[in-house]
Amino acid sequence: MLSNDFITFTLEKKKSIALIAHDNEKHALIEWCIEHKAALEKHILCGTGTTARMITDQTGLPVKGYNSGPLGGDQQIGAKIVEGRIDLVIFFSDPLTAQPHDPDVKALLRIAQVYDIPIANNRATADFIITSPLMEETYEHQVINFHKNIADRAKTL
Repeated sequence: MLSNDFITFTLEKKKSIALIAHDNEKHALIEWCIEHKAALEKHILCGTGTTARMITDQTGLPVKGYNSGPLGGDQQIGAKIVEGRIDLVIFFSDPLTAQPHDPDVKALLRIAQVYDIPIANNRATADFIITSPLMEETYEHQVINFHKNIADRAKTL
C-alpha cells in the first residue's frame, strides 16, 4: 500500500486508560488497580459505570465513569477510541458467563483492534502492559487512513 494509506497515531507519555470488568471480575480488577496504583496515577483513567465507581471508591484513583456496559458504556468507550481519546483498554472479561450485552463487547474489542489499541482481557496481559517500558514514553503506531479509504471507496460506487 502507499504510505498515505496509513496515518500515525501517537500515544502520549500520559495515556488515557479505560478500565472495564464484568461483574464476576470487578473485584479482581480492583485488586489489580490497587497493586498498580502508582503506575495508574500517572495516567488518565475512565471506565464503565459501576466498575469506575467501585475503583474510585476502593482505591482513591480518579476514574471518569461512563454508562454501565449493558446500558451503552462499552459503546461509549468504543466511540472514544474512534475519537482518539482512549489509548489502551484493560478489560477483565468473564469468559465463563454469558453477557446480555455481548454484541457491544464484541464491537468494543473489534474497534480496539481496528485502531491498533492495546487491550488486556486478563490479569497477565494487563500486568505485561502496565509494566512495559512503553508506558513511560510516547509511542507511535500506524492506523489505516480511514478518510482516504472512504474517499477511494466513494469513487468506486
